[in-house]
Amino acid sequence: MLHLVLCWHFHQPDYRTERGDYRLPWTYLHALKDYADMAAHLEAAPNVRAVVNFVPSLVEQLDDYASQLASGHPRDPVLAWLIEPDLGRLPAEQKLALVEACFRLNHATMLEPFPAYRLLQRYFEAMKGNGAGLAYLSEQYYADLVTWYHLAWTGETVRRTYPSILSLMQKGHGFSQADRQALFSLIGEVIAGLLPRYRALAERGQVELSSTPHSHPMSPLLIDFQAARQAQPDSPLPTHAAYPGGEARVQAHVQAALDSHRSHFGAQPAGFWPAEGGVSEPVLHLFAKAGLRWAASGERVLRHSLTADGLDLADKGKWAYRPYRVRGSATACFFRDDHLSDLIGFEYKSWWASDAVRHFLHQLEAIRRETQGEAVVSVILDGENAWEFYPYNGFHFLSELYQALADHAAIRTTTFSEYLELKNNGVGELRQLVAGSWVYGDFTTWMGDAAKNRAWDLLCEAKLAYDQAMAEPNLSPRSRAAAEKALKSCESSDWFWWFGDYNPADSVQAFDLLYRNKLKQLYRLLGLDVPTGLDRPISSGGGAAEAGGVMRRGQG
Repeated sequence: MLHLVLCWHFHQPDYRTERGDYRLPWTYLHALKDYADMAAHLEAAPNVRAVVNFVPSLVEQLDDYASQLASGHPRDPVLAWLIEPDLGRLPAEQKLALVEACFRLNHATMLEPFPAYRLLQRYFEAMKGNGAGLAYLSEQYYADLVTWYHLAWTGETVRRTYPSILSLMQKGHGFSQADRQALFSLIGEVIAGLLPRYRALAERGQVELSSTPHSHPMSPLLIDFQAARQAQPDSPLPTHAAYPGGEARVQAHVQAALDSHRSHFGAQPAGFWPAEGGVSEPVLHLFAKAGLRWAASGERVLRHSLTADGLDLADKGKWAYRPYRVRGSATACFFRDDHLSDLIGFEYKSWWASDAVRHFLHQLEAIRRETQGEAVVSVILDGENAWEFYPYNGFHFLSELYQALADHAAIRTTTFSEYLELKNNGVGELRQLVAGSWVYGDFTTWMGDAAKNRAWDLLCEAKLAYDQAMAEPNLSPRSRAAAEKALKSCESSDWFWWFGDYNPADSVQAFDLLYRNKLKQLYRLLGLDVPTGLDRPISSGGGAAEAGGVMRRGQG
């Protein structure tokens, strides 16, 4: 029997400003499309088990969106435009922002299949070419555009559940205020039901819900910048020698994650997918101290660690498909199969679903032949961004994959915790762990080039100011709590992911601005002057990264 763990990672950084307004809409859009679809696929395949990893910064935003939608007063401009009664009177800059936002999606799978939506895009392109400007677009144009944008972001299972969505799609144009309000209400219903659906899946034993340190920090680097040189000895480091009080900050993120998970799902998680699979020996010791039974990382981390121990890695079947414990740590660490995970993340999107499923099973069967005794394959990947590049949001691929796994006599889907309960689980021991992430087994995606290192230096300076201000006795409890919350958001690994000229310019600039604004917010909450250096962009981008930069291949 080959054991297979499918671990789907759900994550969005905190997109909110200090007023609670949203600068980017990705949390609620992925909720409407991907988190809803992924729940439905599991509900339709009760014999398939999986791990679903929720980052607390995402869960708390889902709560916030559910509240906004219930009140009818959204603080997200894209969502607010959907129910704006007088789109024609929006200022020109808001009209332009609306148009740009409503074409920000994968055109091949989410715009081109819909003739009416495609026509709106052709109108705008023609208008731009003639220099006509926004004045030639009618109020109805904006109403149709914002409606189609939200229709395109509905999950395939959501469309099959709510006939009103198909009715709107068939209508195609001339959407009324009542149409838009009905769609707004439907979005609220979907998002409000998400966390209860996953909690129900966990309570019936089909799904293991795991977590991540609260705001998705790159924990090994917070603890020690030198961790970046364990896999890349020549990696340039920030000017600051270390992040001030980093270990205590990781402990704060761990505890906040445990508290948030228990509050939302009724139990403490047994394991973590740490941000980007970033692990080091100090991080695993902190996890063990917190009572976590397991963590997970990338295949390259395991390769680097075993190579450092002098092991021969020629026969992958002998070392890859088991969890390990680092000597002295009680937390078992599972390691992602990069090849299989990248097949789902990047390759199968262009295959016929049946061919992709058959190929995936063939790969698993080959692993089963190569291994002896109990073996576990860990397939871990982004559970949200991949599906935008699949036809029908991956509906046919996921449906057929789950059905094939449920029917397979020699492949058993399981969870990390359940696998550790097996008598002969084959847990190995690592004499040392080479720190790294699931991306290439190192930290070059987050530290090493000039822009990323400058971002770390800005964070270090903000943390030093934070420490000094928190030591002042006249800082109010309310300000202390708000500053602590803001600091956690500033420590997210997401900001560093985007810095670099290899990423698309519009995404880099959006995340650059959001990061600097969060640092500014922290200074203001502490009652301090904002450094003028935070007005200068960190990175401009300009590349054409695969999948728009939202995903990476583990193998490079």
